[in-house]
Amino acid sequence: MNIEQLKQNLTDGSYDSALSKLYGTDPDVLNQQRARYLQAAETFSRLYPERSEVSVFSAPGRTEIGGNHTDHQHGCVLAASVNLDVIAIVAFHQDGMIRLQSAGYPQDYVELQDLSVHSEEKGTSAALIRGIVSRFQEMGVTTGGFDAYTTSNVLGGSGLSSSAAFEVLIGTIIDQHDNEGKAGAVEIAKIGQYAENRYFGKKSGLMDQMVSSVGSFVFIDFEDTDHPKIEKLSCQFEDAGYVLCITDTKGSHADLTDDYVSIPAEMNLVAAQFGKNHLREVSEQDFLAALPTLRTSCSDRAIIRAAHFYGDNRRASEEAAALSENDFARFLELVKESGDSSAKWLQNLYSCRKPSEQGITLGLWMSEQILGGKGASRVHGGGFAGTIQAFVPKEMEEQYCAKMDALFGSGSCQKLRIRTVGGVQVIA
Repeated sequence: MNIEQLKQNLTDGSYDSALSKLYGTDPDVLNQQRARYLQAAETFSRLYPERSEVSVFSAPGRTEIGGNHTDHQHGCVLAASVNLDVIAIVAFHQDGMIRLQSAGYPQDYVELQDLSVHSEEKGTSAALIRGIVSRFQEMGVTTGGFDAYTTSNVLGGSGLSSSAAFEVLIGTIIDQHDNEGKAGAVEIAKIGQYAENRYFGKKSGLMDQMVSSVGSFVFIDFEDTDHPKIEKLSCQFEDAGYVLCITDTKGSHADLTDDYVSIPAEMNLVAAQFGKNHLREVSEQDFLAALPTLRTSCSDRAIIRAAHFYGDNRRASEEAAALSENDFARFLELVKESGDSSAKWLQNLYSCRKPSEQGITLGLWMSEQILGGKGASRVHGGGFAGTIQAFVPKEMEEQYCAKMDALFGSGSCQKLRIRTVGGVQVIA
């Protein structure tokens, strides 16, 4: 697609059908997305005036639905892609280099002849790009270069997984252009995880990448992490009369590493008492029978966090079944149960070292006041600070968002849609 023709087609609405598959048919939303894509195309033209032929790609953020802190124990999770995404205007070439400018960040340069791990790149997008290209080449794919401009409305620290969306975006670009799409969504997710673990320097699970890549509601069983069981669910969520709202409670993530690390560490400690690495390898019956003995070798908190794992691992499967059967009443009951378990047993609503900072707890209390027993709300993502999730009746969405914005600041509450497709080439 010629870049000038792209701009014209965006302006006159010729791509509205393609955009509506990602963002819905609401006229205001489509207007916003047209403007967003047009601005991205204009910026690309300024950055790379020598490039005229382009393609457009998108990868979504994700929201965790069920299975809070179960994936690192090889458990089950339920998550869904959302209509917030990172998009890329891309021009392919054979210059032996990838140049990528992300809005608000320095430009990345990756020489394709040097795909070794660069320690100075740890924690950067260049590391992710280099790692993804390296993995494709290890698979026998001949990769060319490209110039790209990306922009994202998946905010970092929102619990919607902006890094995974970026990884899936790069993987989709390379797979579609250099590999005829042969890798597919599941392998692209694994490639993203590889790059994040080895090149970026973060030991992540696979849930975030998998949901972004596959799209829609996705149930994942990580019992065999090399070959996870993946089920893409079909349900009529939009027709159930609820809106998904994510509220940023504006808590700081600084100095929370110890809090996050403590959860898998304590769960692993319980598993170790049975000679196992992860709780999924220990039956719930054996765990319950060993409780008196466990108290001699594990903290009480470690034990009750393990108890949360068993309950939420089971609930994730039940939530998936409820959605598949369009039983939204049961689904909401399970969401409430999962949220209560995270609060009481997992204990990830706030840091014990910062007991006066309880934005998540405050947000959940306020949600209950607003909803009055309707819908459901819960902690979202890793916890301790950041976001909460609420399923809000459509007739209450404006009231809910207005009151949450009043409490946490304008724009804190976002109304999201479940996106039915994952990483994708939007415009060829």
